[in-house]
Amino acid sequence: MASHRDLPAGLINNLFVNTGSSSFVEFVGMHSPDLLPGRGEGHATAAGLDLPHATTIVAATCAGGVVMAGDRRATSGNMISNRDVEKVFRTDDYSCMGIAGTASTGLETARLFRVELEHYEKNEGRTLSVAGKANRLAAMIRGNLPMAMQGLVVVPLFAAYDPDAREGRIFSYDPAGGPYEQRLFHSIGSGSIFARGSLKKLYREDAPPEETVVACLQALYDAADDDSATGGPDVSRKIWPIVATITGDGFHRLPDDDVAGLVGRMLEERLDRPDGPRAPLG
Repeated sequence: MASHRDLPAGLINNLFVNTGSSSFVEFVGMHSPDLLPGRGEGHATAAGLDLPHATTIVAATCAGGVVMAGDRRATSGNMISNRDVEKVFRTDDYSCMGIAGTASTGLETARLFRVELEHYEKNEGRTLSVAGKANRLAAMIRGNLPMAMQGLVVVPLFAAYDPDAREGRIFSYDPAGGPYEQRLFHSIGSGSIFARGSLKKLYREDAPPEETVVACLQALYDAADDDSATGGPDVSRKIWPIVATITGDGFHRLPDDDVAGLVGRMLEERLDRPDGPRAPLG
């Protein structure tokens, strides 16, 4: 079979300019499917057991938008393989995704999803709706199912600002796709059960973004307190959680200095109350 290098230049230009689809993933799947996550050669055994795994991501809606935060630790079994992994990624001006599961597959999926959204916008001259973005990501996760069955599981958390509803929205996934829209807040990863329990006590609906950011940081700290795979703030190395807000003004990642200040105040308060703030009853 002739390769792209054997084709005339005009035919190559027509092939890559007039793709016949607004989906970059579909285009690559037609011409070079081996480049997509989960489409390469399979593994005879569970391959994900010794690879670095990303851990805990939290997201919560706020007044006029949504907040997402993630810890920085990656683990391989009982070993810490990396202390400063980034797990929260801007996917376009009004959306982001966080990853849990096999770190390398998650990073590749995040990059590919960003290109997918850019490709659609350039071809169609408009952006996808929030539901459309969530469904595109679901299709990509579904395409990774053969690798997930062998241990290379990636489970994202997707958050976006919906300009029509003027509010933030959150979508979770399983290894076979989804998506499942979550109300108010959600978390994924090994420490998610502890983070979600913390948010149940601290989260306040329609709170300003600044307050919701603090609630998410508290939730990550509680997750790190009970889950060895979740990394807490590393004060000595100055490694802080990744925190991003998405509002009508677009995606904004908080600078490390701002996060450090919020974490510092949280740690001071925890010297007197190690288990964190108490939610008021009633």
